Parts: sequence; C-alpha cells; structure tokens
Amino acid sequence: MASIALHDVRKFFGHHPVLHGISLDIRDGEFVILVGPSGCGKSTLLRMLAGLEDVSEGEISIGGRVVNDMAPKERDIAMVFQNYALYPHMTVAENMAFSLRLAGAPKAQKDAAVARAAEILDLAHLLDRYPRELSGGQRQRVAMGRAIVRDPAVFLFDEPLSNLDAKLRVAMRTEIKALHQRLKTTMVYVTHDQIEAMTMADRIVVMNGGRVEQVGRPLDLYDKPANLFVAAFIGSPAMNLLHGEAVAGPNGVAFRAKGGGVLPLPAGRGIQPGTPLVYGVRPEHIELAASAACDAEAQIAVVEPTGSETQVFMTLGPDSLVGVFRERVADEPGSRLRLRIDPARIHLFEPASGARIDAAAASTPPIREAEPA
Repeated sequence: MASIALHDVRKFFGHHPVLHGISLDIRDGEFVILVGPSGCGKSTLLRMLAGLEDVSEGEISIGGRVVNDMAPKERDIAMVFQNYALYPHMTVAENMAFSLRLAGAPKAQKDAAVARAAEILDLAHLLDRYPRELSGGQRQRVAMGRAIVRDPAVFLFDEPLSNLDAKLRVAMRTEIKALHQRLKTTMVYVTHDQIEAMTMADRIVVMNGGRVEQVGRPLDLYDKPANLFVAAFIGSPAMNLLHGEAVAGPNGVAFRAKGGGVLPLPAGRGIQPGTPLVYGVRPEHIELAASAACDAEAQIAVVEPTGSETQVFMTLGPDSLVGVFRERVADEPGSRLRLRIDPARIHLFEPASGARIDAAAASTPPIREAEPA
C-alpha cells in the first residue's frame, strides 16, 4: 500500500492548459474518487498518476517517491480500464497471469496469485473460458483480477463501469467497494457518475474545468457543498437553485425569488434585506403542507411515480422546482401543490462568486481568489 501526494500539478497540451495546479493528498489505503463532467480533467489526472501522460509542472509522489520521470511499470500501480483490455486469444487464467508471465515469475507463483484473485472475485469456475464467452460484468472482474495478481501499491480505475447496463453497474459498485474493504489497498477511481462517487468513496474530489472545486467525504459534500457547482453536481435529482434577494417579512428576513415567490430563510445567518442570494433546496427536503399553512404554492408540470417515491416537476412563477416525496401524488398537471420547506435544510450561495454563505460569513460572503497567471 502507498500514499499519494500531488503538489501544484499542471498539464498543458501545447499552449492549452488542462489542469490548473492540482494539490491533493491521498492517504494509504484510502478509496478516493475523482468526479466531474466530461472534459474536467479527471481522466488526464489519472493517466498522469499512471505515467501515461507527462507532468507539465508540479510533482507527483507515490509511496514517498517522486514518480514524475518514472515509467508506468516502475510506479507499482495497476490500472483497470473502461474497455477491459483483455486478450481475446487467452483464457481468463492466462489474461490474469499475463503480467507475472512477462516478469518471469515461476509457475507456482503465477498459479497461486491467479487462484487468490479468482477466489476474491468469484472467477474460479471461469478460468478456462475465453473473454468472448463471458458477460460484461465477468469481463470487468477479470480485468480487476489481472490487476490484483500484480499486488500493486495503488489501484487506478478509469470509468470501469461505464460500458455496463444499469443493473449490472449497481452490482459492480458493491463488488468494487467490497474488494477495497478486503484488500485495503489505495484506490483512485475516475467517474462522471456522482451516484458511483457517493456510494463508493471514502473521499470525493469534485473537479471542474481542470480545477478542484471541493474535497470531502460523500455526505459532507452533500450536506455542505462549498459552491454552486458542487451543489448542482452532487445529488440526484439536482438541488433546486433559485436566484433572488433577501427581503423583510412579517416573521423576519425571507427570500424572494426573481419570479416573485417568497420562501423562508434560516435564522442566525445574519442576512440583511436587499442581499442578493442564490437559494438552494434539495428536492427531498421539500414537503407537502399538511394544512392551510404553507411556505409556497407551486403548479404541477409533470408527475413521475417511481414506486417508493414520486418526483414532481413544478413551477413557482417562472422558476422551476423538483420535489421528491414519499407520499403518492395523484394530482394532475396544472393543479397546485401547497409546500413546506424546512429553513434548516436551506443552502445559500453568493451569486457573483458562487461561494457558500455560512453563518460566520453571512455578512461578508467568501470570494474565490483568482489564480496567479
């Protein structure tokens, strides 16, 4: 096992900057997931860790060794790719043992390593089959087995589940998480799927435009997103974000959306009337009002029952809202729903910088500093 340290890592393709000074520490045995939209730089960063891309500036260390100038085979890492990369003319056992064969390992060592990996991944009954005879999930397990036999210090995963169907992705998420718990090896995993990140990671690194927006445990990111990008990216359905300003109301300061809807604000934030705000509330934190007292009245646009929950797409004036309710909502589109919102569940952001507004910083919202040129 090994820790990983990145210090001010930058990447240029020609004169075009792709990564803008990434600094990150990954603890020994930690499962860290790099997540973000397509083109944010997460796969490029993973390939730099693997030695498949050069580091333009900065320093990468694995296990205390600076690896900038080391070849991939010298870094003590194993990588699992999106497309499995199995040799079609080799059996499962031969694919898994291939790296050991190249290293000239004795047959007994190869057989023992393959048997151990096959037991971990439930592949023992498939060792004599060829890749064409396997399902997508079985092929992905073979690709992981090939990495396990190398007994690396670090596992790198590059969107390994993106080619699988939805049901199989859920099953493989569980298998990979169980694999980490069993091996306790440092793992760095890239995905664009925030559900994968939330369910599997010890810590998540949210990337956007070649920069790190926030690093934290999954529920920390969910409960306290640092800025508008993280708030909108983490969570499914996405957080509702309304633009408007604070106004004086009969029960204290409230929020008025640009469309005219007035919603409650949490106490103790020090928000003054006239302060421009972005008001965030997660769909599952909107409740149906049980009585005439309500915080807002929205018009139903679409109702999507999913069985255990009902997703309702609504409009509040010109603004759109999504609510997720445990109750069955049988109302027709065009009818109105009376809603309650718990002020303690609200997220507030500064419109200009996108930064989160907390109680300690309500009077002076934090501004993201510009990077030096």
